[in-house]
Amino acid sequence: MDDSVMKNILVTGGAGFIGSHVVRHFVNRYPDYRITNLDALTYAGNLENLRDIEDKPYYRFVKADITDASAMNELFEVEVFDGVIHLAAESHVDRSISNPSAFVMTNVIGTVNLLNAARATWNGKYEGKMFYHISTDEVYGSLQHGKGMFTEETPYDPHSPYSASKASSDHFVRAYYDTYGLPAVISNCSNNYGPYQFPEKLIPLFINNIRNRKSLPVYGGSLFIHK
Repeated sequence: MDDSVMKNILVTGGAGFIGSHVVRHFVNRYPDYRITNLDALTYAGNLENLRDIEDKPYYRFVKADITDASAMNELFEVEVFDGVIHLAAESHVDRSISNPSAFVMTNVIGTVNLLNAARATWNGKYEGKMFYHISTDEVYGSLQHGKGMFTEETPYDPHSPYSASKASSDHFVRAYYDTYGLPAVISNCSNNYGPYQFPEKLIPLFINNIRNRKSLPVYGGSLFIHK
């Protein structure tokens, strides 16, 4: 295959829950794409999630932290990515309450570092380029029972350090689109679940607690459900 015509895609957080599924999908379904998986391998990142594709052609793993601006700039200069799928993030509300600064660094500063690296590398030549930023519905705040649903028009109303950091990163992505014309898309996910998910998340937490006959925490009040 002619490397010069291959799409070169960066997936950040590609060793995590959602990221590993995205990486596997592209590697297995799109042989004309070169996939770079960037992950800092913190507590939620696990390369065992991708053991089945580690030897696939046109796939490689890079261990680096998006908070390292110099490393991001160097990587983008070398690879000249056509697209970025940005999944790397601190993503648990409880952890954000105990350590909000870590969420600011990764979710806000890290995102800005990626935006700056993409902007510098693409240098206004945006045809065929895309920065895809994966966010969360938590930026919209709490949805009251019986009050409809969130839409793209719902005002932002974050209530935790986690949701505030993701809201800030969303605003930066939009600002780079409006100010510099950087092509960008934002999606706001809600309670993803499936294989390789870290056990602190809602669905695996409830399943594990039910299996072990433990209380089920329900956020939004002091209610705990006991069997």
